[in-house]
Amino acid sequence: MRIMKEKKFDLKCLIKRNRMLLLKCIVSTFLLFLFYFSVGFAHDTWKQVGVASWYGRRFHGRKTASGQVYDMYKLTAAHRTLSFGTRVKVTHISNSRWVVVMINDRGPYKYGRIIDLSWAAARELGMVRQGIAKVKIEAF
Repeated sequence: MRIMKEKKFDLKCLIKRNRMLLLKCIVSTFLLFLFYFSVGFAHDTWKQVGVASWYGRRFHGRKTASGQVYDMYKLTAAHRTLSFGTRVKVTHISNSRWVVVMINDRGPYKYGRIIDLSWAAARELGMVRQGIAKVKIEAF
């Protein structure tokens, strides 16, 4: 009769045999964390507070920096750095009214202002008459 020897767990041997599988697991885990922190985490926390203004009839029908035609009756806005197509929630700090707009232009070019809203967005916020308002911007 043969007596079987007890096998010891050999980590080095296991790693050697399954090197590619281990590498794939490490790479996929790294990519998962990278995706989570670049997409899910970074955009959810971006906020900005400052003065907003609006622009309307004078620019209606002209091309924006993104190439779209500006329509003062749509919920759009101009921002200096946010990517075109980014949707942002703009909240009027004084009256707590808010609106979601899409960035499709560059600006504002007046010092101290952080966003230029379309006439429709300004109307939703209740700031058409004043022309400017203190707002909070949240990108998502």
